[in-house]
Amino acid sequence: MDNYNVIIRPLVTEQGTHFATKKSAYSFEVNKKANKIEIKSAVEKIYSVKVSKVRTANRKGKYRRKGRTYGLTSSWKKAVVYLEPEYHIDLF
Repeated sequence: MDNYNVIIRPLVTEQGTHFATKKSAYSFEVNKKANKIEIKSAVEKIYSVKVSKVRTANRKGKYRRKGRTYGLTSSWKKAVVYLEPEYHIDLF
């Protein structure tokens, strides 16, 4: 899998900015088929940083209603990437 197909987008949230400043941890939406090793190598190559650990979570879609019909939003995979202390990513 290509590095740019592994990382879909960075997740910029209030909690994400707090983790980025305090713990040097960055959140990304990643491909559902990507594993931790692929995520680590993709982040290291795209952002030129050194990754210490990766945590992943599968997020289930939520039920939503539009008019009379009910539907389900897409499920997605989230990865939290922890960097070595001397590295950082300028996302914001």
